[in-house]
Amino acid sequence: MPFNKQYPSVEDLRTRAQQKIPRFAFEYLDGGCNEDVNLHRNTSDIRELTLEPRYIRPYTKSDLSTSLFGHTYDAPFGIAPVGLQGLMWPNSPKILAQAAKEHNIPFILSTVTTLDIEEACKITDGKAWFQLYNPAEEAIRNDIIDRAQQAGCEVLVLLCDVPTFGYRPRDYKNGLALPPKMSMANILQILSKPHWALQTLKHGIPTFETLRPYQPEGLNLRQLGAFMDKTFSGRLNAERIKPIRDRWKGKLVLKGVASVEDTKAAIELGFDGIIVSNHGGRQLDAGESSITALRKIVDQYSNKITIMQDSGMRSGPDIARCLSAGADFTFLGRAFMYSVAALGNKGGEHAIDMFKTQLRQNLEQLCCERISDLRSHLTN
Repeated sequence: MPFNKQYPSVEDLRTRAQQKIPRFAFEYLDGGCNEDVNLHRNTSDIRELTLEPRYIRPYTKSDLSTSLFGHTYDAPFGIAPVGLQGLMWPNSPKILAQAAKEHNIPFILSTVTTLDIEEACKITDGKAWFQLYNPAEEAIRNDIIDRAQQAGCEVLVLLCDVPTFGYRPRDYKNGLALPPKMSMANILQILSKPHWALQTLKHGIPTFETLRPYQPEGLNLRQLGAFMDKTFSGRLNAERIKPIRDRWKGKLVLKGVASVEDTKAAIELGFDGIIVSNHGGRQLDAGESSITALRKIVDQYSNKITIMQDSGMRSGPDIARCLSAGADFTFLGRAFMYSVAALGNKGGEHAIDMFKTQLRQNLEQLCCERISDLRSHLTN
């Protein structure tokens, strides 16, 4: 399905999403932490990179296909895990999982989103990846891992960049929770967005479906924080990782890597890949951009571990820049959620086709036949 030409960019989708969903949902999706410095730095630093075309070289056509963990995907990007997806747009994780299946790109399901492991793997024919927030209790950890394996999931993504919850002022003010806190302000916001409200009625109040067997109902923001602090431990070390590596039989990826030191540790601990990420600028506002960390890591560990990246990409040219800087694969989160919030059931396929079109145009303009050739086009 070709993308909707009325929304040819992520900025167009973002504007439409803001018009269609309640402010508390949009601000959760759109915001970073503290003053949003690293949120904006992620994108601006990517866009400092420039690529050099080679117009006279022999050229036939550009191929977007990319091999990763024994599977050949149709493009070098996938859908990153996002929490609370059903709050931002009802049924959105199912929409995105289905679109990922149709376009043969990876879809990563978050532990704290509104679709369970079993349904995600069913929709994607076992091709979904699962991102694990590390449970503090061994029994819960083992049960979630076993459920993912039994559902057919082949890649487990272990999150390391949430040792604490990010300081997000807008979420505090909005009383963010599932269901959202029914303050007068939030009620008025919902009433002003009838399409969102009707879709929520149709699909039901969103809940943390994977966590349903373990989680009390109706938590507000403070209670949610207490539950997550009690149930999950984001602070990882070799002792906590080893039983996960031993129990999980598929590929294991560490997400949230932002340093050379953690990359070295990931290799020593037997991870198959890393995702260089700063959680979309939502955890450490004083941190480096994802692309800055990527370049340091690639300099030392390229070809020693699969190096992927998320955070800050909002276009095909952004994806091309990150691949040219050494990323083996890329993931986008907010961009896909803007698209689903803007266009509903058509949003997943729209965004994928739009990014494929933008990326292909860049490769054709550079006279670059393969994704792997992009690294030779980076000028700075």
